[in-house]
Formats: sequence, C-alpha cells, structure tokens
Amino acid sequence: MSVFTTEISGANIWITGASSGIGRELAIKLAQADNTVFVSARSRAALDGLRAQDPQRLIPLVCDVGDRESMADAGRKLRAMTDSLDMVILNAGTCEYVDNADLDLDMFERVFAVNFFGVVNCLALAKPLLQRAQRRGHIVGIGSLSTVVGLPRAEAYGASKAAMQYLLDSLRVDLIHEKIDVTVVRPGFVETPMTAANDFPMPFVMNTEQAAASILKGIAQRRRMVEFPRRLSWSLRIAAMWSGLWYSVMAPRLSRVNKL
Repeated sequence: MSVFTTEISGANIWITGASSGIGRELAIKLAQADNTVFVSARSRAALDGLRAQDPQRLIPLVCDVGDRESMADAGRKLRAMTDSLDMVILNAGTCEYVDNADLDLDMFERVFAVNFFGVVNCLALAKPLLQRAQRRGHIVGIGSLSTVVGLPRAEAYGASKAAMQYLLDSLRVDLIHEKIDVTVVRPGFVETPMTAANDFPMPFVMNTEQAAASILKGIAQRRRMVEFPRRLSWSLRIAAMWSGLWYSVMAPRLSRVNKL
C-alpha cells in the first residue's frame, strides 16, 4: 500500500462517521501521514475492520453521535486515551428524502438528530480537548452543496446541513480568540453507501479518494470553505444568483411530481 502524504502530520484527530465512505477514506489517509486518528461509528465490527488497516494509528471509539448517553460514555473513553485534540472532523451524517411534500416529523427528527444535534454533541465533547491542542485547533464540518439552493425532496437533509453550517459559521467568530479554526466542507455527490440508495442521476459524481484528496488539501490550508466538484458548485451558485428562474422554471423540472 502506497503511503499518502499531506501537510497534516503528527496530529491527534477525531473523525466521526469513519466506518465507510468519506470518513473511512480520510481516516486511512491521515493515518498513513503519521497522525493518531480516533475513528467513530456505531458499528464495532466496521471500526475493527478499519483498525486493521493501521492498528497503531487508527483507534476505534464506538458511539452514536445522536445519543447523548452514548456520547457521554464516548467522552470518558476519549479523555482516557488523550488529553488533547488538534482536529475534529464532523463527518457522521444521514439522508432521508421527502416525497410529495409530506413533512414526516419522525423523519425530520431522525435526520436532525445526526446531522445537527450530533454535531452539537461532538463539539461539546471535543471543544475542551481542542483548547489544549499542541497546535492551533481545527474544527472541520462536512456539510453539503445542497444548502446553496433549495432542491426537490431535500427539505430534511438540506435543512439539517444548513443548520450545521450556520452553527459552525457562528462558532468561527466566537472561537477566533481561542485559536480554533473552523472549516465547512460542502461536497457534491460522492460514491458512498449513503448515496448508493439515491434513485436519481447524480451529476459530476466523485469517488471517495477524489473527495478525500480535495478535503485534505482544503483543511491543510485551513480554508474557511471547501467546495467540490467545481462544476457543480458553480452551477448551483449561478442558480442561486438567478433564483427567480431556478425556483420557477429549473428546479420544478427536477421534481419527482412532474415525472409521474
């Protein structure tokens, strides 16, 4: 296996949602770059499989980010393993789509429990450890390009990611004097177990290796915002600039209702 190189090295890093997809790829690449990586997910078996890639640098921490009791237990275990974190990558996420504008409250609660409140739970645990970082602390949140404009069926997913982004943007202001940087990552479509369930075309789709490379380049530079792929990012930004056309003509054509 070839060794991956990045400017991020010798750091203590915690990654949530590390059992598959982008999180798993980031964990492996950061371990190859001589970082100690605490990897979290709900599945012990999946994390044990990941640890086999590098038993010395990949340290499993089983938890459910949406469960406060689980996170309290994870906090005790993490503090027993390290007294500081240099970076936390908030990658755990879930996606459910709304059909026929049916606002199912249970579904919204499930999505927000992971994508928003899961981030709050992790930050409450990680912040004291980031404040003791050996270098400038860094919070990285994996958001979504779905927050640029309203998209069909994405009411729950997009809203949860928009809420997460606002949370991190506000924290960026309040943490500047504590020497903790904040980066929001907004990917487009990436081939992961989560997107494998999508039943619609995914323009400019990327694989996890490409996505991880883009993320690592951006966070090594401590950029405020990391977006990819560029073609999708700019397409959505143009749609936002021409919002009248987007919401009255273009977006309705993507709606499943018009395809029935």
